Amino acid sequence: MEHEFNNELPIYLQLAKMIENDIISGRLNLGDKLISVREMALNYTVNPNTVQRALNELENRALILTERTTGKFITNDLAVLEKIRSQRITELGESYVASMKMLGIKEEEMIDWLTATIRKREEHYG
Repeated sequence: MEHEFNNELPIYLQLAKMIENDIISGRLNLGDKLISVREMALNYTVNPNTVQRALNELENRALILTERTTGKFITNDLAVLEKIRSQRITELGESYVASMKMLGIKEEEMIDWLTATIRKREEHYG
Protein backbone atom coordinates (compact mmCIF):
# COMPACT_ATOMS: atom_id res chain seq x y z
CA MET A 1 0.00 0.00 0.00
CA GLU A 2 1.45 3.33 -1.11
CA HIS A 3 1.52 6.17 1.40
CA GLU A 4 2.16 9.84 0.80
CA PHE A 5 4.79 11.42 3.01
CA ASN A 6 5.60 15.11 2.97
CA ASN A 7 8.92 16.86 3.46
CA GLU A 8 7.76 18.97 6.41
CA LEU A 9 8.26 16.30 9.08
CA PRO A 10 10.61 13.33 9.39
CA ILE A 11 9.01 10.21 7.90
CA TYR A 12 9.21 8.28 11.18
CA LEU A 13 7.06 10.95 12.90
CA GLN A 14 4.54 10.87 10.06
CA LEU A 15 4.45 7.08 10.27
CA ALA A 16 3.99 7.20 14.05
CA LYS A 17 1.04 9.59 13.51
CA MET A 18 -0.51 7.21 10.94
CA ILE A 19 -0.29 4.28 13.33
CA GLU A 20 -1.57 6.47 16.17
CA ASN A 21 -4.54 7.43 13.97
CA ASP A 22 -5.28 3.75 13.37
CA ILE A 23 -5.27 3.15 17.12
CA ILE A 24 -7.33 6.23 18.04
CA SER A 25 -9.92 5.50 15.35
CA GLY A 26 -10.29 1.85 16.37
CA ARG A 27 -8.92 0.42 13.12
CA LEU A 28 -6.40 -1.22 15.45
CA ASN A 29 -7.82 -2.49 18.72
CA LEU A 30 -6.47 -2.26 22.23
CA GLY A 31 -4.33 -5.30 22.95
CA ASP A 32 -3.84 -6.19 19.26
CA LYS A 33 -0.48 -7.53 18.22
CA LEU A 34 1.23 -5.39 15.60
CA ILE A 35 2.65 -6.90 12.45
CA SER A 36 6.43 -7.25 12.31
CA VAL A 37 8.74 -4.32 11.59
CA ARG A 38 9.66 -5.89 8.25
CA GLU A 39 6.02 -6.33 7.22
CA MET A 40 5.24 -2.78 8.27
CA ALA A 41 8.23 -1.48 6.29
CA LEU A 42 6.93 -3.27 3.20
CA ASN A 43 3.37 -2.02 3.75
CA TYR A 44 4.46 1.60 4.13
CA THR A 45 7.35 1.33 1.64
CA VAL A 46 9.90 2.68 4.11
CA ASN A 47 13.12 1.43 5.63
CA PRO A 48 12.75 -0.95 8.63
CA ASN A 49 14.84 1.49 10.69
CA THR A 50 12.23 4.18 10.01
CA VAL A 51 9.49 1.84 11.23
CA GLN A 52 11.49 1.03 14.35
CA ARG A 53 11.92 4.74 15.13
CA ALA A 54 8.17 5.29 14.67
CA LEU A 55 7.38 2.38 16.98
CA ASN A 56 9.87 3.66 19.56
CA GLU A 57 8.05 7.00 19.45
CA LEU A 58 4.73 5.26 20.11
CA GLU A 59 6.26 3.16 22.86
CA ASN A 60 7.61 6.31 24.53
CA ARG A 61 4.02 7.63 24.53
CA ALA A 62 2.83 4.31 26.05
CA LEU A 63 0.55 3.56 23.08
CA ILE A 64 2.37 0.33 22.33
CA LEU A 65 4.47 -2.01 24.38
CA THR A 66 7.03 -4.66 23.59
CA GLU A 67 6.86 -8.13 25.04
CA ARG A 68 10.33 -9.54 24.59
CA THR A 69 9.46 -12.93 23.19
CA THR A 70 6.13 -12.28 21.51
CA GLY A 71 6.32 -8.89 19.79
CA LYS A 72 4.76 -5.46 19.95
CA PHE A 73 1.22 -4.85 21.16
CA ILE A 74 -1.17 -1.93 21.38
CA THR A 75 -1.73 -0.88 24.96
CA ASN A 76 -4.73 -2.18 26.88
CA ASP A 77 -4.74 1.00 28.96
CA LEU A 78 -7.90 2.91 28.02
CA ALA A 79 -6.73 5.96 30.02
CA VAL A 80 -3.62 6.26 27.82
CA LEU A 81 -5.75 6.01 24.69
CA GLU A 82 -8.23 8.62 25.93
CA LYS A 83 -5.43 11.02 26.90
CA ILE A 84 -3.79 10.80 23.48
CA ARG A 85 -7.16 11.00 21.70
CA SER A 86 -8.01 14.13 23.71
CA GLN A 87 -4.63 15.68 22.86
CA ARG A 88 -5.20 14.98 19.15
CA ILE A 89 -8.70 16.47 19.21
CA THR A 90 -7.37 19.60 20.93
CA GLU A 91 -4.49 19.86 18.46
CA LEU A 92 -6.80 19.57 15.43
CA GLY A 93 -9.40 21.93 16.88
CA GLU A 94 -6.84 24.60 17.73
CA SER A 95 -5.28 24.29 14.29
CA TYR A 96 -8.69 24.70 12.64
CA VAL A 97 -9.57 27.75 14.73
CA ALA A 98 -6.16 29.38 14.20
CA SER A 99 -6.34 28.82 10.43
CA MET A 100 -9.84 30.23 10.19
CA LYS A 101 -8.95 33.28 12.29
CA MET A 102 -6.00 33.95 9.96
CA LEU A 103 -8.53 34.11 7.15
CA GLY A 104 -10.67 36.52 9.12
CA ILE A 105 -13.45 34.00 9.69
CA LYS A 106 -15.56 34.78 12.73
CA GLU A 107 -16.51 32.20 15.36
CA GLU A 108 -20.15 32.06 14.26
CA GLU A 109 -19.11 31.38 10.63
CA MET A 110 -16.79 28.58 11.81
CA ILE A 111 -19.63 26.95 13.73
CA ASP A 112 -22.04 27.35 10.81
CA TRP A 113 -19.54 25.83 8.40
CA LEU A 114 -18.82 22.89 10.72
CA THR A 115 -22.52 22.25 11.25
CA ALA A 116 -23.23 22.34 7.50
CA THR A 117 -20.26 20.09 6.73
CA ILE A 118 -21.31 17.53 9.33
CA ARG A 119 -24.84 17.48 7.91
CA LYS A 120 -23.55 16.98 4.35
CA ARG A 121 -21.32 14.10 5.46
CA GLU A 122 -24.18 12.46 7.34
CA GLU A 123 -26.44 12.76 4.29
CA HIS A 124 -23.75 11.39 2.01
CA TYR A 125 -22.33 8.62 4.21
CA GLY A 126 -25.36 7.89 6.37
